[in-house]
Amino acid sequence: MAHNIETQRQQLITSLRNGGVNDERVLSVIATTPREIFIDEAQRSMAYADCALPIAMGQTISQPLMVALMTQALQLSGEEKVLEIGTGSGYQTAILARLSAHVTSVERHQQLAFLAAKHLMQLGITNVSLYVGDGSLGWPDAAPYDRVLVTAAAPEVPKQLVDQLVTWGMLVIPVGSHTRQDLLVVHRAPWGPEIRSLGGCVFVPLVGEKGWSE
Repeated sequence: MAHNIETQRQQLITSLRNGGVNDERVLSVIATTPREIFIDEAQRSMAYADCALPIAMGQTISQPLMVALMTQALQLSGEEKVLEIGTGSGYQTAILARLSAHVTSVERHQQLAFLAAKHLMQLGITNVSLYVGDGSLGWPDAAPYDRVLVTAAAPEVPKQLVDQLVTWGMLVIPVGSHTRQDLLVVHRAPWGPEIRSLGGCVFVPLVGEKGWSE
């Protein structure tokens, strides 16, 4: 079984390279972070398939290619203070934590936050602060952040999140309708946000005051 998982991991890394992921630090961390512990036991045979999988509370663990592309877009050096909106399973949180100085992660479902904390403890990851709250408002108490990553789709770029960035900080967020979004990279320039798109994507909605209603 262990050999089979290792083979699947290596196949996934090859697939990520083919999909445009070329940041070796990101690839190394994905290759050495056990995705199987973040999903239900019944689905563990699918742990290294390049697809999103359902988790509790109607949420998903993102497709590995999307995790890799979003993380790569953040251009992490290891020194950054990162805000993550939508902890979910904790898998993306673990990837960010291994590539940055500290991650503040906000999840609106207490059950998911509890399970994510358990998974991160299992991996010995300690540079994460987990909170339960409305992620569309960010987490002003620990601002400013060097990077913000949003793992749910907003109808527009939330001003609150841009305002919680340092100057020249970066926000990566899916923006669009319930059914299809563009993955945007937003730089907080001194003269206002600079925005570019990395292409189409599909995420669960960002529910909250500055996102979608329930």
